Amino acid sequence: MTHVDPRMQPCIDNCLDCYSACLSTAMNHCLQVGGKHTEPSHFRLMMACTEICRTTAHFMLIGSPHHVHLCRECAEICDECAEDCERIGDVDECVEACRRCAESCRQMAA
Repeated sequence: MTHVDPRMQPCIDNCLDCYSACLSTAMNHCLQVGGKHTEPSHFRLMMACTEICRTTAHFMLIGSPHHVHLCRECAEICDECAEDCERIGDVDECVEACRRCAESCRQMAA
């Protein structure tokens, strides 16, 4: 039985953590707070971040060589999401998860 390359596991974990943190924050915090937390551009970015993180983890889990391209894009989107969440404020869990994911994805894409 083939398992995931152990060098990928931290990145997979960070992608899934970011997916969970951003989705949960968006759906349970941002929607309740409203205002700048639900600005269309901000909310779309959070949803893009959740999806690229989930998809990137999926590609690593199935052993696709295309994970490298997705990791590059994931790092870029996570960086952008972290910056925008920092601008919005009061969503530290999302900011931290995005930064961890971006860094691990940059390492996987190198």
